[in-house]
Amino acid sequence: MKRVLITGANSYVGTNVEKWLLKNPELFEVDTVSTFNDEWKKADFSKYDVVFHVAGIAHVDAKKKMEPLYRKVNTDLTIEIANYAKNHGVKHFIFMSSGIVYRESKSLKANVITPETVPNPNGFYGDSKLQAEIGLHKLEDKSFKIAILRPPMIYGPNCKGNFMRLAKLGTITPIFPAFHNKRSMLFVDNLSEFVKQIILRELDGTFYPQNAELADTVEIVKSFAKQNGHNLHVWKWLNLFVYISSPFLKSINKMFADFYYVPEMSKYGFEYQLISQNDSFANISLENASLVHMN
Repeated sequence: MKRVLITGANSYVGTNVEKWLLKNPELFEVDTVSTFNDEWKKADFSKYDVVFHVAGIAHVDAKKKMEPLYRKVNTDLTIEIANYAKNHGVKHFIFMSSGIVYRESKSLKANVITPETVPNPNGFYGDSKLQAEIGLHKLEDKSFKIAILRPPMIYGPNCKGNFMRLAKLGTITPIFPAFHNKRSMLFVDNLSEFVKQIILRELDGTFYPQNAELADTVEIVKSFAKQNGHNLHVWKWLNLFVYISSPFLKSINKMFADFYYVPEMSKYGFEYQLISQNDSFANISLENASLVHMN
């Protein structure tokens, strides 16, 4: 029996991982705790074998004035909670970092991540995550294992963020560029199974979970258009718009630039890519999705 504490109550990832683990109550006991207002300090960490830390800031205003808050939450709080967990006897700490520690797509230049690629964040969100990783490594020893997950875009039913806006776009726009690309993505159920295996196997190190298939922005939009009975025309001549607008519209680079892990980086000695990309899309409703704030 593994006793797991998820720090980040009501977070999208935390909630889904909790539900996934509790499908096996004979293997897991799971509690969650909020990190707001030091609520986490009221938890008895000595009861737990594993802390899965998912609390952080990502989908908020990324203007320069927000940088101190990113540092406080994504870096300082992470290290503080890990140190607290270690001092209270927790043996395994799992941290949700991000593939953004390598860089964000700020142009159409391809970002192909290999085992030799060195993290080089070009924004303070990515840097705040990387600095948290560095701080965590200083705490690890034989009695305190650190597992760092660097997932790509996470998506799933009722998720927030750019994936749902992109999918919604496929049900509204009559035309779309034929600008094909390659993107790593991670369905939330596949992520949840990955976390389950990390816990059961007591693994440490840095990990790069992703779906078995690389995604293509054009094919995502086409898939949701077809799924919702929408007539969509994909035209190559619109690719010129992508090239011209790239320097001025951040959303264009996020949508169309290549950004992926080479597949061999994401293969481990266990199966976690349980849901195919097509099947994952079929499970997603766009009823409440919005196009607002695609950036």
